[in-house]
Amino acid sequence: MDWLLPLAGIIAAVAFLVICVVLALFLMQLLKTVKGINETLDGIQGQIQGITRESTDLLHKANRLTEDIQDKSLRLNSVVDAVKGVGDSVQTLNTSVDRVTNSITHNISQNEDKISQVIQWSNVAMEVADKWQYRKDRRSNVSFNSKATSSNEFEAKVPKDYNESTTPGDNLDEDKIGAGLKK
Repeated sequence: MDWLLPLAGIIAAVAFLVICVVLALFLMQLLKTVKGINETLDGIQGQIQGITRESTDLLHKANRLTEDIQDKSLRLNSVVDAVKGVGDSVQTLNTSVDRVTNSITHNISQNEDKISQVIQWSNVAMEVADKWQYRKDRRSNVSFNSKATSSNEFEAKVPKDYNESTTPGDNLDEDKIGAGLKK
């Protein structure tokens, strides 16, 4: 049995050697994996730095854009206030025009009879002025060197239906009756 003890020592030494070789292979594989993870982390760190730079630039741009929007918003507020003022002025003007229109309409309705009388009187006055002008023109056209010497001969030259032919379709008599001049 003496030989058993050295044999057990050899078996233990071989087992220890196998364990050391397996452990070394495992550690080498683990080292490769750690190197791969390290390289991946280095790549990710570079990408994170790039993303961080881009995020910082984006934040700066967003801040500038926010400031620009705030500035333009303040300027736009003054424009909106001005437009509101113009709208208020237009509304006030519309209210004033409505009041004036209502006042004119009310006055016209109250003075309708007077207005119609003024229109009738103006028609009568225009017809009288037209007849007066016609008579004046007729007198200026009469030749005093003509053979007509008496008023009878003059009246013979003037047409009998003078009033009817000079103002066709006039309503002089009807207007006088409407104005209260003729009964």
